[in-house]
Amino acid sequence: MSHLHLQGHWRAELQATAATLQLGPHPELAHSVRGSVQRGGTTAQVSGDVDDGDLTLEESINGTNISATWTGRVVDGSCGKEIRGSWTQSTSPDTPQPFVLRKQASWQ
Repeated sequence: MSHLHLQGHWRAELQATAATLQLGPHPELAHSVRGSVQRGGTTAQVSGDVDDGDLTLEESINGTNISATWTGRVVDGSCGKEIRGSWTQSTSPDTPQPFVLRKQASWQ
């Protein structure tokens, strides 16, 4: 799986909430993605990449500081359409929440 497979619309399921992520090419980093996450009426910026099946996304509510980190692994046999891992808020690093990301069909 490469950064190209990350591009698109994803639905995230976290412990107590759901979120949607929209990811596209990063304008400054060739093998990375950038986009947004919407959760509970709040929109934050995200950027990151996937390396050998390992996902890392950094989330920022204010566009400057990292407010949360998504780390996960592509699920074997999912054809790159499901990622499972942990979402960790910067203010609560000792309480990561499990997440499941599922790629949504493109409507173009």
